Amino acid sequence: MALPHLDRPICEPVELPPGAPVRIERIRQGRHATASEPFVHFHDVHELVLFGRVAGHCDLEDCRYTLTPGSIVFIPSLHQHDFSLEAGPRDWVLLQIEAAAGESLSRHAGMERLHEPFCTRPGRSLRVRLRELTDWLLELDPLDPLTLPVTDLLLRAAAQAPAIEGEKLVSRARSLHRLRPAIDRLRRQPAAAPGAEQAAALCAMSPAYFSRRFKQQVGMSWSDYVRMHRLHLASRRLLETGQSIAAIAAGLGFATPSHFGELFLHRFGLTPGEYRRAALASRRR
Repeated sequence: MALPHLDRPICEPVELPPGAPVRIERIRQGRHATASEPFVHFHDVHELVLFGRVAGHCDLEDCRYTLTPGSIVFIPSLHQHDFSLEAGPRDWVLLQIEAAAGESLSRHAGMERLHEPFCTRPGRSLRVRLRELTDWLLELDPLDPLTLPVTDLLLRAAAQAPAIEGEKLVSRARSLHRLRPAIDRLRRQPAAAPGAEQAAALCAMSPAYFSRRFKQQVGMSWSDYVRMHRLHLASRRLLETGQSIAAIAAGLGFATPSHFGELFLHRFGLTPGEYRRAALASRRR
């Protein structure tokens, strides 16, 4: 399988609804669906894919797994993967979980399996449970307070399924792993995110090389990535906490509340106050 050209970002952006911890959709493709084009990539979000009809394989890091009807694939944030699906009818449910929310769920007792990618094929009774939880989650509004608890139940059920043995692949170049120290620091301490030079030092790279490689891999500059990560965290805090807008701005490292407001308006089309009021009004309906 050919690797993407080095100038093509291998991070595919995923747009979650503002403030929403998850995005879920059901995909159905008919008999005219063509074989999928292989493309090694990764996302900032965590992904759970629950297949119905399917034939093909998936590559998770350095292992290849055969996909058959009922297969389930879990990919943690920033782990490289690839799906090669054969032509013909197929369907699946795709659940994407915001990075911080997914990492919080993976720290719960019994969820250690979520730290690494896995492929499973559940038995009949577990498939019924997974289908019920999936249907429930599909019916919920992404901002419903039940969304994360149901997601937790769905991930727990998926993690109980027996693992599928994978075929070891020849090791690929994994330059993404060299960027992880900077990304991990940002996620642990968003208010004290390292600047480009400190991020480069954390990754044992020169600033110029770090900036070039980050843009090639992720598709945006380090400063843009930091800003987008902080803004998404802010959108969730506006909905999930009673903190003042000034406190949220300070807690995430924005220079001033007004600067935070300008960036939020540019990103989401509403000021932080308008966004919070609109969400509260929506919940009262």
